[in-house]
Amino acid sequence: MEPAVSSLYVHVPFCVRKCRYCAFVSEAADGAKMDRYAAAVARELGALDGGRRLETIYVGGGTPVLLESRHWDRLVEALDRKGMIPAAEWTVEGNPGAMDLAKARRLRALGINRVSLGVQSLDDDVLAGLGRIHRAADARRAFDDLRRAGFENVNIDLMFGVPGQTLEGWRRTLEEVLTWGSEHLACYEVIYEEDTPLFRDRAAGRIREDEDLACDMYDLLLDRAGAAGLSQYEVANWARGGGAGEFPGRACRHNINYWRGGSYYGAGPAACSHVGGVRRRNHRSLERYCAALERGEQAMEEVDALEPLARAGEIAAFGLRLTSGWPYDLFRQATGYDLRTEWRTELEQIERLGYGKREADRFRLNPAGLRMADWVAEQMLRS
Repeated sequence: MEPAVSSLYVHVPFCVRKCRYCAFVSEAADGAKMDRYAAAVARELGALDGGRRLETIYVGGGTPVLLESRHWDRLVEALDRKGMIPAAEWTVEGNPGAMDLAKARRLRALGINRVSLGVQSLDDDVLAGLGRIHRAADARRAFDDLRRAGFENVNIDLMFGVPGQTLEGWRRTLEEVLTWGSEHLACYEVIYEEDTPLFRDRAAGRIREDEDLACDMYDLLLDRAGAAGLSQYEVANWARGGGAGEFPGRACRHNINYWRGGSYYGAGPAACSHVGGVRRRNHRSLERYCAALERGEQAMEEVDALEPLARAGEIAAFGLRLTSGWPYDLFRQATGYDLRTEWRTELEQIERLGYGKREADRFRLNPAGLRMADWVAEQMLRS
């Protein structure tokens, strides 16, 4: 019997403007659209199985902090009616250009206890090249506002390998951010998603990737984050706190549920869910999403019932991004398959190439293998 769903992702599709690298579903913030969206999300949440508190909620975007108090009230009321809150970990993404002390205090008063702050860089030229609406001074102020509002669990998002970014500039950003003492750090190499301005610039030859420089930046990240007392628990994630289990105490519990193959609800335009072996994705269009729910229909656009082995392959791929790897017993509980048997050839190849090791109780990637996590994931997938 599959465990009860303990995680919820809510997508907020509104931005001041779209960043040059972003391929997520979003559109310009508008009061009437946000009112309609909030009502639709409340209807969708009202149709979920309730009666138990969620372990994690993650509100992402877009720019969730653009929502007004009345919109947050609709969301909280819907969750409260279903008995799903307070959640042990409730994260909201925050854009420094849209965050202020009043908003931070309002979020904290609602029971939200974690913020993921999209700093990306403390180099104003890099931020401008990414199309961000904030500058370095806004990021510093936003972090201070979160602390003043009482947030004791803050993640900082950073990006490296950005066109025009130098190793010295990355060093300055990284070293200053680490002095802030945030509980969590997430650092990602820039991705050139199709249908984005950044992708088109690369295709036209206006910018060039420098993988050697990106590797040097990652090496610097590993060194500095570790020296600052942050423990790496996933390819791109570091956290503080010893914790009683295999993860640091401040590790993102919501994302761990994804990486460990747990079930989750999704609400909002383009949001995905995975419950009972079935993956569902909502309409990407805000208009179609709202209209469906207003008619009393479900907002789903795609439904995909994966074969058990295909789903197990995805779970194997995601879980090997974790520095703790996949414990064999836990993988069997999550999938019904033995990692050592079904993926024996792949594990042998990964080990032969010097990327991982079969241990007595688990298989895990080593530092070289974590750099190759995307390639490893491709080997684990099953059609």
